[in-house]
Amino acid sequence: MAREERSAGVVLFRADPGAAPAGGRVFLLLDYGRYWDYPKGHVEKGEDDLTAALRELREETGIADARVLPDFRHEITYFFRDRKKGLIRKTVVFFLAQTDSSDVTLSNEHVGSAFLPFDEALARLSYPNAKGILQAAQDHLTRTPV
Repeated sequence: MAREERSAGVVLFRADPGAAPAGGRVFLLLDYGRYWDYPKGHVEKGEDDLTAALRELREETGIADARVLPDFRHEITYFFRDRKKGLIRKTVVFFLAQTDSSDVTLSNEHVGSAFLPFDEALARLSYPNAKGILQAAQDHLTRTPV
């Protein structure tokens, strides 16, 4: 039987008129050393998903001005094997948020960060499910301009 874990994260973007044709926005990705992904982390006891996602964003990037867009909540589930814990079934819920910040203060969990236009971010993401989340966010932003 797999152990259950839950995490929450943020697909964060900011306006950048120079980022055309990607809708004039860039998306934040973090370099975890072996892969690129979004700010995310475990939901702690007593937290709801959104509170955890915004806390993780602040802890991992120093960004505290994120404005969460309504009507976007994207959940993925995957399995992985941990050396100590064994098989883990992980569910991660992502929210979409906008920031005015361009400065990122990285936590010790990361080795780099980048705000990238959609196509570059899509190419930089390491995992297919992360690419799917970015595509869903881009589709949402195209249908519901900010």
